[in-house]
Amino acid sequence: MTHHIGFISTRFAGTDGVSLETQKWATVLERLGHQCFYFAGECDRNSDQSQVTPEAFYRHPEIEKLNQQAYSGSWTVMKEARAAHPEIAALHKDFFSVYVRPPQMTRRVNELKEYLKEQLYEFARRFDLEILVIENAVTIPLNLPLGLALTEFIAETGFPTIAHHHDFHWERQRFQVNCVGDYLAAAFPPNLPSIRHVVINSIQAQQIASRQGLTSRVIPNVMDFDSPPPEPDSYSQTVRADFGIEPGEYFFLQPTRVIQRKGIEHAVELVRRLDLPAKLVISHAAGDEGLDYENHVREYAHLLDVTVRFESDQVQDNRGMTQDGKKIYTLGDVYPRADLVTYPSSIEGFGNAFLEAVYYRRPILVNNYSIYEVDIKPKGFRTVWFDGFINPETLSRVRRILLNPDQAQAWAEENYQLAKRHFSFTVLERRLKSILADCLGRQI
Repeated sequence: MTHHIGFISTRFAGTDGVSLETQKWATVLERLGHQCFYFAGECDRNSDQSQVTPEAFYRHPEIEKLNQQAYSGSWTVMKEARAAHPEIAALHKDFFSVYVRPPQMTRRVNELKEYLKEQLYEFARRFDLEILVIENAVTIPLNLPLGLALTEFIAETGFPTIAHHHDFHWERQRFQVNCVGDYLAAAFPPNLPSIRHVVINSIQAQQIASRQGLTSRVIPNVMDFDSPPPEPDSYSQTVRADFGIEPGEYFFLQPTRVIQRKGIEHAVELVRRLDLPAKLVISHAAGDEGLDYENHVREYAHLLDVTVRFESDQVQDNRGMTQDGKKIYTLGDVYPRADLVTYPSSIEGFGNAFLEAVYYRRPILVNNYSIYEVDIKPKGFRTVWFDGFINPETLSRVRRILLNPDQAQAWAEENYQLAKRHFSFTVLERRLKSILADCLGRQI
């Protein structure tokens, strides 16, 4: 039986983890015969199946302004608010701190919440929805009005809902000092009887239980390991040359955004200390967190005399040509040409880049971040892992895997079979069928 399922988030576009995992869920659900529709502030899905409401995007100017007030932890913001509103300034000064919310902010949040709630009602009517899947929009509080609107919409309608959580606010330092604690308690995540909570790792399941008293199911990130990637074609033969990899040099791929928790300085240090000719290529741009860390990586690489190439212009979702006439490659073109994938993150919700490296059968250097240690490593994956810093043993193991391609290939094949067993679309399909049956009260 076909059901209409509505996905809701701040953005469904690009290669961020939420957008990628949403596409995987939608692919599996459509294989089961269901129809999927999308509500977001930015969306690259089929327009006939989508409703775009700009205020739902976390980078919308109004939402960015609210976020600056909510999480700045700054006296400057508070002083500006007091100066603009005499009704605040007239109160006793000892009442004020960075934890106090300006009244105009509360008013604007409520106005946007009501508007977004109207849009959600329209979305549900327009596509005759039966189930909602909320992708991180009631998890990480980057759009407060949207999270509150979703909570009220579900409370008012009793809509069967799957809340798919990727990053909770308590996992990110930037949200710890705020003036919106009441909003976070109400909607991030909400506690409503018609919501089934899904998390991507077992640590989150423990945290949502202990902090919020909510039960959840663990559905890890997945890839289509039942369908191996195609063999590299002639188009991708020029990847190494276009990225400046000389004959006899090793190609190290860092397939992540350039943000601090990715630990890219560890990969730079590895190249410097390895005593083998190598270049580090970073495939993604800095993203939404500014350029300070990218500048740090550039300066660090310069200090260590390491060549790091930032190639986000030439690594995109689809093949093509840049404005200056260079070939654009996909990640599927780039991965098979790399000699080593570096994944030195200190914090990850799960680890999409890890699964991608396994999918394309590449040797992997990985930092022993908490989710890797708890949910991935115990499955038996063969990697070169380190615990927070590069030591001589790490260097020795990397050299060994680079100089013994047969061993690297054997590890890669073993990893692929493990991932097929634990992180495939077949696993996702089985778990989604179970949770949908629970939502609808009947087997689907």
